[in-house]
Amino acid sequence: MDTIKVVFWCLKMIHYVVSCGLVFVILLQTGKSGGVMCIFGGGSKQIFNGPSGIAFIKKLTIVMACIFLFTSLMLTKVSTNMSMMSVMD
Repeated sequence: MDTIKVVFWCLKMIHYVVSCGLVFVILLQTGKSGGVMCIFGGGSKQIFNGPSGIAFIKKLTIVMACIFLFTSLMLTKVSTNMSMMSVMD
C-alpha cells in the first residue's frame, strides 16, 4: 500500500511540474500578434528568433504534452487502484 502512495505522489508532482511548464512553453510561442513577448515590450523581438529555435519550442511542446497525457492516464489508473484497496490494508 505504501508503494502505491509513493507512486501516486511522484506522478502527481511530475504532473504539476509538466503542467506549469506546458503553460509557460505555450505562452512563449509566437502567435499572430507576437505572443507574450509584446507584454514585456519585446515587440517583434523573439527569444528564439531563428527557425531552429521555433522548431525546438514546437518539439518541446509536443514532448511535454505527451508527458502530460501519460501522467494524466497513470494518475487515473493509480487513483482507482488506491480506492479499491481494503480498509484493513
